[in-house]
Amino acid sequence: MAAEQPLLDGPVTCIRRCAWIIAWDGRQHVYRRHGDVAWQGDRLVQVGGHREGPVDNELDGSRAMVMPGLVNIHCHPSQSALFRGLVEEFGDPRLFYSSRHRFRQAFIADVEAQQASARFALAELLANGVTTVVDLSHAYPGWLDLLASSGIRACAAPMFRSARWWTDTGQATHYDWTPDEGRAAFEEAVTVMDEADAHPSGRLSSMVSPAQVDTCTAELLRRAAGLARRTGRPLHVHAAQSYAEFSEMTRRHAMTPIEWLGQLGFLGPGTILGHAVFTDAHPWLVWATANDIGLLARTGTAVAHCPTVFARDGSLLHHLGAYLRAGVRIAIGTDTHPHSVLEEIRNAEILARVAAGPRHATSTAELFHCATVEAAAVLRRGDLGRLTAGAKADLVLCSLDEPLMRPVYDPLRSLVHAAADRAVRDVWVDGRQVVEAGRVLTIDREAAGAALEAAQARIGSLVPGQDPQGAALDELVPLALPLAD
Repeated sequence: MAAEQPLLDGPVTCIRRCAWIIAWDGRQHVYRRHGDVAWQGDRLVQVGGHREGPVDNELDGSRAMVMPGLVNIHCHPSQSALFRGLVEEFGDPRLFYSSRHRFRQAFIADVEAQQASARFALAELLANGVTTVVDLSHAYPGWLDLLASSGIRACAAPMFRSARWWTDTGQATHYDWTPDEGRAAFEEAVTVMDEADAHPSGRLSSMVSPAQVDTCTAELLRRAAGLARRTGRPLHVHAAQSYAEFSEMTRRHAMTPIEWLGQLGFLGPGTILGHAVFTDAHPWLVWATANDIGLLARTGTAVAHCPTVFARDGSLLHHLGAYLRAGVRIAIGTDTHPHSVLEEIRNAEILARVAAGPRHATSTAELFHCATVEAAAVLRRGDLGRLTAGAKADLVLCSLDEPLMRPVYDPLRSLVHAAADRAVRDVWVDGRQVVEAGRVLTIDREAAGAALEAAQARIGSLVPGQDPQGAALDELVPLALPLAD
């Protein structure tokens, strides 16, 4: 049965005779066949069936699958693209996740480089079918206008903290605590959040985002939680994301990072933890309790799951199926490049199977739900992540003629496990087309790529002056293959 609603003001666009539609039936995503998808202004007015009313713009969907836009719950556009080619294999087996820090302390992006990275990443997100992104960045000039001009729907999450963290040996983490314990950074973030919520584009919102559990005082975390609850904004912190952080927090408080956040009153239905990998149930840790996953479930706290970046460093969440079966809310993010939620869904499912063997207890459908409806719910947006009348017209058209989509038996499986962004042809946000025939309309990707390369080279040339031992970038990050004479 088609979902319809009365016409709004403005022209109607209709994708006719869609071979496949991933529609929302009020409970779950379902397939519909050979139907129309229509929207007027920024709202869907029909999903499935035949559009009988007036139509101003028609597109042919007979060789297409139409699906809801993806929601990337955890992304760092202002840095991830800039690191491409530098961090994928830069590992130190002595300390999980904390191995790149000599490089990270010497390769320091300035505003121009942050802007170049973000512009390139935003184009990549759109081309991958992401229509909503949570951008976790330290605020930089021009940030909000760049998000708005990209055409994406964005939740700006200006990070703030009480201390900078660093390591000189890879064996221990050090903290430089600010005299005001992060109060000025908090106030600056509040200003940016207010500006995002009031932005004239209407596509920006904000999130309260203390940076990391180990870099924030208890008072700063309480202030952040109080602000989120007073304003109705989502609340985010990186927590339980590394072996080193788990050890540091248990040393400080004799409890796990998640348990400590629970005692502070930080957890709850509006809270997101990135990445909640190293819980007290993780088999690599030795801890007396196994309560963290249950605490997340009981409090309704969500987890931003970004499997690829952890797998690159040789670690993974054990195991995703257990989180889901316990009732933990899971949303999907990238956290690194490529900015492909489809590839993250694939990696999440495969790694869940590796971690749990025949008891993996996850499915493609469930993880697609996590990257659409569940992520939207975490953001308190019941009008995103689904194709149903009345929802926002954020949608993606995937070509069934892409060779990796063939044979077309189950197009979602083919999209996730084979084709990914190669099948993404057209993308709309708020009813406005932002990708057409694979080309991003709002950002010149060629120019953005050239600017990104120039920024990486420029920042790389400054590395010897930043590294404590004066090493050049190619010493810190050797090429994958030797350079022949």
